[in-house]
Amino acid sequence: MTRYVIDTNVPIVANGNDKSVRTECRMAAVNLLLKAIKNGMIYLDTAGEIQTEYRTHLSPNGQPGVGDLFYREVINSHPKKVSRVKVSKRADGEYEDVPQAIVDADFDPSDRKFVAVALKSNACVHNAVDSDWVNDRNLLEGNGVDIVFLCGCDRNQWYQAD
Repeated sequence: MTRYVIDTNVPIVANGNDKSVRTECRMAAVNLLLKAIKNGMIYLDTAGEIQTEYRTHLSPNGQPGVGDLFYREVINSHPKKVSRVKVSKRADGEYEDVPQAIVDADFDPSDRKFVAVALKSNACVHNAVDSDWVNDRNLLEGNGVDIVFLCGCDRNQWYQAD
């Protein structure tokens, strides 16, 4: 069973609300989420930080978009589809599992929860259009974080031409 850590930008893109995102990119996000729901294991943190971020951007009704459907599956926490891992924090609030080099490089603090869960669960982080993952790719991968770039690494290819 494939393991998934899914950055919030993936279900947001799958919902299709941003019409400037290329169709190919949106379809990659849709296909990934459907595959994760059907045959994968989605990893979240036990503290609920990832789920809280999802809740900010997605509908718990499971519609109208595939990103919302994905979020409903997360809420339902089906034990064969969703696994929660404990990621502890240090006294300074940083995740114990996030290498200090990533913290020192000032990688986006809001994305560190995905890094911690990915490292703890031995899963890949899936990204669609968050440039932080591209900007710090070498640092992240050099510290054991596997990243799947659904829309590629060229930010110019993520969006429709004006």
